[in-house]
Amino acid sequence: MKETRYFFVPDAAHQQELPQDEAMHAMRVLRLKGGDELYLMDGAGCFYRAQVTIAATRNCYYEILETLPQAPQWQGHLHLAIAPTKMLDRIEWMLEKATEVGVDEVSFLNCAFSERRLLKLPRLEKIVVSAVKQSRKAWKPQLNEMTSFKKFIAAHTDGPRYIAHCYDEVPRVNLFDQLRQQESDDALVLIGPEGDFSIEEVRQAVDAGFVSVDLGRSRLRTETAGLAAVMMMQLAKQ
Repeated sequence: MKETRYFFVPDAAHQQELPQDEAMHAMRVLRLKGGDELYLMDGAGCFYRAQVTIAATRNCYYEILETLPQAPQWQGHLHLAIAPTKMLDRIEWMLEKATEVGVDEVSFLNCAFSERRLLKLPRLEKIVVSAVKQSRKAWKPQLNEMTSFKKFIAAHTDGPRYIAHCYDEVPRVNLFDQLRQQESDDALVLIGPEGDFSIEEVRQAVDAGFVSVDLGRSRLRTETAGLAAVMMMQLAKQ
């Protein structure tokens, strides 16, 4: 039995050709030829059963045989906002695993104690797309450019919002308990940099309506905390 081949093609229903990266993989690695069947995913909720019509050295054209709308795998809109780690491979790992588990949106925060203040999205987008294909996700998570902590909390004033931190001076409740109790299916969780948010940032967020939370008894690295938050959102909203 042949392995089902999935390719990421934004707006696949209105295209006839695989994007260049996907075409190179189809032609040079998989060696597809005219008449071969493949599946397309548009990252917006649909899979498509398709057939190769023209297979050239650098180009792969297709026709759609069947449209396969997908049902959401979880409820609500799950949004993680996280300060990137100094070592980029750690945040890349987190993004890959968070995509596999399931998240709708990821934002990047520039905080008082951030050790990384610049971020290039194209590489991160490729990692997310690869994880979308591997995990057969019908929706690709939205990645947002890095923004300042202050600007971010000022722009997010509605819905269930949480800030995870380690300060004993600011009372905290458990994130998972809060997620299970809330009525809304949406959730936004903030995770700080290595060294945590500053206490001023925590208080600023609480004053803006964010709920102060912990992720359990263990002290976690930034990327582990980000993944733990996504898993809690998933488990609470299944």
